[in-house]
Amino acid sequence: MATIKDIAVSAGVSPATVSRILNNDNTLNVSPETRQKVLDTAHALNYKKKSRASGKSVYTLGIVQWFSPQQEMEDNYYLLIRQGIEDFCMQNCIHVVRTYKADVNYMDSLKNVDALVCVGKFSASEVKRFREMASGIIFLDMPIDDTSVSTITLDFEHAMRMGMDYLTSLGHRRIGFLGGKEYLADQTLFPDTRKDLFTEYCETHGVFYKPYVLEESFTTEAGYHMMRQLLESKEFPTAIIASSDPIAFGALRALNDKGIRVPEDLSLMGFDDTSLSSFSTPPLTTIHAPAYDMGSFGANIVFNILKQHPATALKIKLPCQLIVRQSCRRI
Repeated sequence: MATIKDIAVSAGVSPATVSRILNNDNTLNVSPETRQKVLDTAHALNYKKKSRASGKSVYTLGIVQWFSPQQEMEDNYYLLIRQGIEDFCMQNCIHVVRTYKADVNYMDSLKNVDALVCVGKFSASEVKRFREMASGIIFLDMPIDDTSVSTITLDFEHAMRMGMDYLTSLGHRRIGFLGGKEYLADQTLFPDTRKDLFTEYCETHGVFYKPYVLEESFTTEAGYHMMRQLLESKEFPTAIIASSDPIAFGALRALNDKGIRVPEDLSLMGFDDTSLSSFSTPPLTTIHAPAYDMGSFGANIVFNILKQHPATALKIKLPCQLIVRQSCRRI
């Protein structure tokens, strides 16, 4: 069985440093890289430490990311979720095994994890397999009706009402929606609740919208293509709400190509509040989605599930916030 000395030799640090890291000593002044290296080495050597306080072994948490690494970099919503998870784990000396569904045999790397954080959209068969792999599990950004499974999602209902209230307060009564379609592993279409909420709001408040609703994918290219389609019609809306910032950026490019000014000729609102939204021209009014907090809370909850084994699952909806910048104006 591996010892603290074995870990110290392999990681290139002192045994005292290893001991303090494995005991979650927050007063130890080491870099995050060194801390993670020690945790990775302990995991690789199959080191099992019993804490005198809790009698628990060192935890290993698996992250299942439904996006590929390339998709994650293009749309940093899911990147922020993962960073929130990993930062919590680093601060609490939890070893992380990160996987992407695009990886070959990605399930094999999760065989020995103590808990799972599943990020994104998964089919019923995938959910079943994940639940069989770990007792501690939480799904982020995917509602699951099963009351025995913990989930964290965004409060889309309040978010869409907040965004639409803002646009109608500016006098807009012809509003379009640009959305994306997502498919599960079994090719089932995962519905975007935001579209239904948008439609319901327009019907209730007398907003004209039917010719202005398009759905493709959550990419900049799709936003560009959908906006070009709208511009080919005889009339177009006075405002657009996009279900992601990348879609909004694509729409903004299409409008610029046609010489249509934002917000003078058309108001544009995004969703997510990605890091680029404040640097577009004009800066994008958007709805902030607390992606990083979702990841951090998710890791915290599953950590406590492992320690306490609660009988009740948690169903959490995180509120979003309207970020007003310069891409919308009063008619």
